[in-house]
Amino acid sequence: MTVEIHTLSNGFRVVCEVMPGLKSAALGIWVDAGGRHERADQNGIAHFLEHMAFKGTARRSALQIAEAIEDVGGYINAYTSREMTAYYARVLEQDVPLAMDVIADILLNPVFDTREIEVERGVILQEIGQALDTPDDIIFDWLQEQAYPGQPIGRPILGPAERVNAFTRDDLAGFVQDQYGPEQMILAAAGAVDPQELVKLAEAHFGHLPARAPANKATPARFGGGEARHDKPLEQAHFALAFEGPDYCADRIYAAQIYAIAMGGGMSSRLFQDLRENRGLCYTIFAQTGAYSDTGMMTLYAGTSGEQLGALAELTVDTMKRAAEDMSAQEVARARAQMKAGMLMGLECPANRAERLARLLSIWGKVPSLEETTRRIDAVTTGDVRDFGAEMLGRAGTAMALYGPVGGAPSLETLRERLAA
Repeated sequence: MTVEIHTLSNGFRVVCEVMPGLKSAALGIWVDAGGRHERADQNGIAHFLEHMAFKGTARRSALQIAEAIEDVGGYINAYTSREMTAYYARVLEQDVPLAMDVIADILLNPVFDTREIEVERGVILQEIGQALDTPDDIIFDWLQEQAYPGQPIGRPILGPAERVNAFTRDDLAGFVQDQYGPEQMILAAAGAVDPQELVKLAEAHFGHLPARAPANKATPARFGGGEARHDKPLEQAHFALAFEGPDYCADRIYAAQIYAIAMGGGMSSRLFQDLRENRGLCYTIFAQTGAYSDTGMMTLYAGTSGEQLGALAELTVDTMKRAAEDMSAQEVARARAQMKAGMLMGLECPANRAERLARLLSIWGKVPSLEETTRRIDAVTTGDVRDFGAEMLGRAGTAMALYGPVGGAPSLETLRERLAA
């Protein structure tokens, strides 16, 4: 499978990968306009705009948008992240032109009907309320805010309710005008697609757009650190810890991911075995690495009782500290195999492959081959993983978020001292 990249004269990019044997395709537009591209008074508008994309265009009503894709058995959806907003569809091979037409329509011709804005405002406020009522969801927003205090990348994607309540039609249209230029857009497709036909479709739908720079570029991220403690009489105490990690382009990203998998990526991981299986301190515990274009985080999460929270927090940092010294070759080999298998299995889905194409092209300006990526994973040594762990734990920046009966939890400063001891 070969990746093809083409750039239109106005800067609009097309990236495509044919997957032989498939009868369907995934395609969409990824826009370099997410939460970190918002001003403080715009927090939540990128997500609001994503919702409004399906609420009607100059050519189609909201129902007609849904019917156009579902009449041919496909599906259409969207999501907002801190760095991108995506509008994508999955259809059969012969329906790729239709999907392209619908996606272009919702991006280029939204009407932003005032009645529909009010309806969707209510939906988003319900979504915010649901997140606030879901402890193992909202705790990651609080953790992000502590990791990147006072920065766009640290703000919640949904935005605060008071901001969502204030957005107007002009606000939505203005964000599109400021951030949705052709140079910020990538058409990515994978599966049963014809690369030449895809470029023709892109030219027909987006080639007329004038090139323009975004009005609000993302400011460089600075990992800070701090503690958010929300004491509430819940059944469980929720504990989340974050350390600064490498950005998506850094060489150490592979060592970071392998370290996170070995620490908390599965049932054989250290944290799962030590804290759940051997000590019974929790039901859920995991570690993961998240990366952005210029920064990254390693995150740990666990849920436990208020009485056991202190022991769990202390043993978590003890286990991490010990792993930086004695992570075994067997653990690294297992984590490396999990990482490669997870990546390759996931990329058997054309939707995941299209997302990978867009993400890599946006950040790197190219799409490394899977062979190159697996070689870089295989090149990570046990020493690399240990060194990464020691370096990460030795940095000053650490963030923590607690929610529930957390009165007995140690402070972040206490945990930092324990790591340094």
